[in-house]
Amino acid sequence: MPSNSENKRDAVIVIGGGPAGLMAADVISAAGINVALYDAMPSVGRKFLLAGIGGLNLTHSEPREQFNARYGDGANAIVPLLDEFGADAVRAWAYELGVETFIGSSGRVFPRGMKAAPLLRSWLRRLRANRVQLHARQRWCGWRDDGALHFQTADGDHFVQASAVVFALGGGSWARLGSDAAWIPLLQQREIPVTALRAANCGFNIEWSEFFKQRFAGQPLKSIAISCSDNNEKIIRQRGECVVTLHGIEGSLIYALSAQLRDRIAAEGSATIYIDLAPDRSLEKLTEALARPRGSRSISKHLHSAAGIDGVKTSLLHEILQPAEFNDTGLLAATIKALPLQLLSPRPIDEAISTAGGVSFDGVDSQLMLRALPGYFCAGEMLDWEAPTGGYLLTACLASGRRAGHGVINYFKK
Repeated sequence: MPSNSENKRDAVIVIGGGPAGLMAADVISAAGINVALYDAMPSVGRKFLLAGIGGLNLTHSEPREQFNARYGDGANAIVPLLDEFGADAVRAWAYELGVETFIGSSGRVFPRGMKAAPLLRSWLRRLRANRVQLHARQRWCGWRDDGALHFQTADGDHFVQASAVVFALGGGSWARLGSDAAWIPLLQQREIPVTALRAANCGFNIEWSEFFKQRFAGQPLKSIAISCSDNNEKIIRQRGECVVTLHGIEGSLIYALSAQLRDRIAAEGSATIYIDLAPDRSLEKLTEALARPRGSRSISKHLHSAAGIDGVKTSLLHEILQPAEFNDTGLLAATIKALPLQLLSPRPIDEAISTAGGVSFDGVDSQLMLRALPGYFCAGEMLDWEAPTGGYLLTACLASGRRAGHGVINYFKK
């Protein structure tokens, strides 16, 4: 195979310039080990910067037990990493890079300036000071027969030998930012167990009427609560807000429930959520208010004055109830308190904020080294875990990058 470069050896190669890869490079280089970081994109940290557009949510301040529970079925694998590098450590790490943080009203932790770019710039300065070499526009595409890592570049093929490698290649969402899951068949060819990727923190498809989706797509649903049941028939209820889309529904409240909803759809073909459009009013009080005579007022004006329901919420009721059913006060109140929506399927993986699935934790040791490939480590979203938005994703990515970095250092000590 033609090559535009001679073989060379770097002590450690990190492949992937997201938070997990940057953290691994940070830890390893701080130990005085030469590190070269390769990324397929023109620059590193692209998804990190995108996350900072609305205010970079670094982590969450809630109690540790509650924090750890956010990782669901993957908690057993992730919590040991968080014990070493959890929310407090993330804040201390940002402070070391010259970025102060604060706790918002929701308990989420943000940089003072609400921006990702200053933090990333400071981080890259430290990496360069530790002589980490950054190589952009170099896509890893497997191995040569002699074990050299094969990178494709605009100038041709490039081959590099390494004493240790950290894979931090991301999941399968937002492919345009670099996470395209092209690594999956390459690792499967080496008999590394990989669980199929699934959308996480995603929206869902709903069969709206043509009028509703054309009129209300993009409208927020604020001050609501959503209830649903998981595969164990446990009822989950959360308050917050979400957004109506042309295809269905998305937003922070939906993302928080997306794992349960996705798994329910996989098991049963669909999932039903129940929206409480007036979570601060009891069913009894609401029924009483709606039962008052409305005189010549339209049903829309009556809903507004009696229940505080208007706009997209009123139209949602029209999606579910027939016109005559609005005269049934009991039914109307019950629907306001538990409006059923059938979710048909998750939106495509590439639209999701993150993905579940990836390299099985059974395939790595406690240092995140691949059992089938000694000297190769995995970190970040390419491992099989998931978490809701709120700082949990970034915290675990950083913690896994740190663990893999220390794994490499320990590997060299053997």
